[in-house]
This record gives sequence, structure tokens and C-alpha cells, in this order.
Amino acid sequence: MDILDRIKQLRDERGWSNYKLAKEAHISEGSLNNLFRLNNQPTIPTLEAICAGLGISLSRFFAEGNEAVVLNQEQREMLDIWSTLNKEQKAALLELLKKM
Repeated sequence: MDILDRIKQLRDERGWSNYKLAKEAHISEGSLNNLFRLNNQPTIPTLEAICAGLGISLSRFFAEGNEAVVLNQEQREMLDIWSTLNKEQKAALLELLKKM
């Protein structure tokens, strides 16, 4: 799945511009435009913000069609822990995972 294509699809389904999506996601329009212009993948925190702006969960974002995403117990536990972390803790954890 191409993440930027999926963001465009969900944005277009709502008839939104990048400005509207950025406003709803509480991120700068410039940051959102740069993702598309530079063909960069969003960070997890940025993707979380975009999903929140779209009113969907991360699992829904990655679901194909109308399929529900089923997580195993370990994945649910990881997401539960992730949701309790503050911004700095999430950034530190992401850096750790990238180095593994």
C-alpha cells in the first residue's frame, strides 16, 4: 500500500483540500504539502494526526477495502502502551525501533 496514495484517496473521498486536511489534523499545510511534493512518507505521529483529522484509526487506515483489521494480543498490547506515551516517549521509542 502506498501511504500517500491512501491519504489522497481518503482526502478526496471527503472532498477535502490539503488545507482542510491539515486543519483537521492540526498540522501545517506546508508539512502536508511537502509530504506529497517530496514524495516523503509521514512519520507515525504525523500519520496518527492525519488519521485523527480524518476521523479514523490507524488500523482503519491500513485496512484494505472494508475489511476489519484483526490484531493479535501482542499487537493490541503494543498499541495500548503506545497510546499512553507522551510525544517525547513516542519519539524515543521510534528511534529505538529504527535502530534495531
